[in-house]
Amino acid sequence: MSVARFRSVVLDCPDPLALAGFYAAVGGGTPHAEDDDWVVLQVPDGPRLAFQRAEGLTPPEWPRADRNSQQFHVDFDAGSTWQEMDAAHEKVLALGARPLDLEDREKKDFLVYADPAGHPFCLCRIDRP
Repeated sequence: MSVARFRSVVLDCPDPLALAGFYAAVGGGTPHAEDDDWVVLQVPDGPRLAFQRAEGLTPPEWPRADRNSQQFHVDFDAGSTWQEMDAAHEKVLALGARPLDLEDREKKDFLVYADPAGHPFCLCRIDRP
């Protein structure tokens, strides 16, 4: 038996509503601002993401393990074909994502980006039955 029930993943950021809007455009859902410092996004059939204001946030450096490392990242299923991945790539760039690692995608089956606040996330190609 578990000790507690999972509630949400919280991302620190300078503008909670803007970052929640970015993730809503990528993964779906509607951001709900509880106040200027806290916004919640329930991703359909997915996790609850929350965004907390953190003035002066220093975004993680990718890939770093020694200091200011990513600590975690969000993965998105972007389809099973490279055509779907390419379309998702163009859409996240239009939303304000910044590429971090687009090399060797055929070997890795994922592409790495930074969201507008600098947090790493991946678009992943998965095989579907």
